[in-house]
Amino acid sequence: MTVIDSIKAVFSSSSSESTSTSTPHSNSTTTSTGPSSETLKPHPEGNAPAHPSNPDAKAVPEQAVLSDKPVFDQNKVTVIFVLGGPGAGKGTQCERLVADYGFKHLSAGDLLREERNRPGSTYGELITEYIREGKIVPQEVTIKLLENAMSSTLSSPPSSQNEAWSNGKGRFLIDGFPRKMDQALKFDESVVKSSFVLFFSTTEAILLERLLERGKTSGRDDDNKESIVKRFRTFVETSMPVVDYYRKLGKVVEIDSSPPIDVVYEKVRVEMDQRLGNLNSSSLDTTSQPQVPAASSNTTSTATRSNATGEAPILAPAV
Repeated sequence: MTVIDSIKAVFSSSSSESTSTSTPHSNSTTTSTGPSSETLKPHPEGNAPAHPSNPDAKAVPEQAVLSDKPVFDQNKVTVIFVLGGPGAGKGTQCERLVADYGFKHLSAGDLLREERNRPGSTYGELITEYIREGKIVPQEVTIKLLENAMSSTLSSPPSSQNEAWSNGKGRFLIDGFPRKMDQALKFDESVVKSSFVLFFSTTEAILLERLLERGKTSGRDDDNKESIVKRFRTFVETSMPVVDYYRKLGKVVEIDSSPPIDVVYEKVRVEMDQRLGNLNSSSLDTTSQPQVPAASSNTTSTATRSNATGEAPILAPAV
C-alpha cells in the first residue's frame, strides 16, 4: 500500500466512526451522514416553525426568524392591541367590534392553543407547559403565529364590500397581546406598527369570580384557581409595563370592564369612533402622540371609578 493509500484509509476510517456515533446532544444512535436528530427541519411556508424534538427544550428554534422590518404597511393595515387581565372581557367586546366595525379578531391565546392541538405540531408540548404554568410563550412563536394569521386573512379578506378591507387594507384586533415589552417592540418592528391599545381593567376579585365561573364549562386547563392566580401575577408583572409604555405615547384607551357587557360596549364604541375617525381622516404619524379625548361621563378613567367605588383596580397590590 502506498503512502497516499494509507492516508486515504485513515481518513475513511475516521469519517465512518463519526457517522455511526451520536453527538453529545442527540438521543439518536442511528447512523447518519446528515444533521443530528436535533437539527430543525425547515417549516412549510405559511406554517409556524417547528420546535426541536427535545420536549424539554426552552430555546426557540432558529427557524422562528422574524423580519427586521415591518411586513405590512401601517398606512393600510390597522392593528389595535386589546389588553386586560384574564377574565376582563376582552373576547366578548372583540366579538361586538368585529360585527360593528368589520375587524378581524385574532386571539394570541387561541392561536397558541390551536397550534398546540394541531396534528404534527412539534410546538405542542412547549406551548402546553408554558400555558399550564401561566408563563409567557417565547415571543418568536407567538409573533410568527400572528403574522401568519394576518397574512392569511389579507389574502382572503372577510368582506370585499367593506372599505376597510379594500385595496390591500385590513384592520385587526389582537387580543391578549403583547404581554411583554419585548413582544410589543418586536411586533412593531417586524410585523406592523400598532395604532393604539384598548385596555380593559377591573378588580382582581371580579376577574377571579368570572374565570372560576367560566371554568365550569370552558374545558380550559388554565381556568382553575392555581393557574388563575399565576396569570394574575404574570399580567401585573409583565403586561402592565406594556400598557404604561403605550400610555406615555398617548396610545392607550382604558375602559372599566366591571359594569355589565352592554354598558362597557357603549363606552368602547365612543372611543372607537373617535380613534378610527382620527386614523381614517389623515395619515397619522405613529411616532407622534395622538390626541387623547377629554374625559366625559362615558370615558372616565378607571382610576377615577375605582376611587369612587372604593374598589382597588387590578394594579393595586394584594392586601
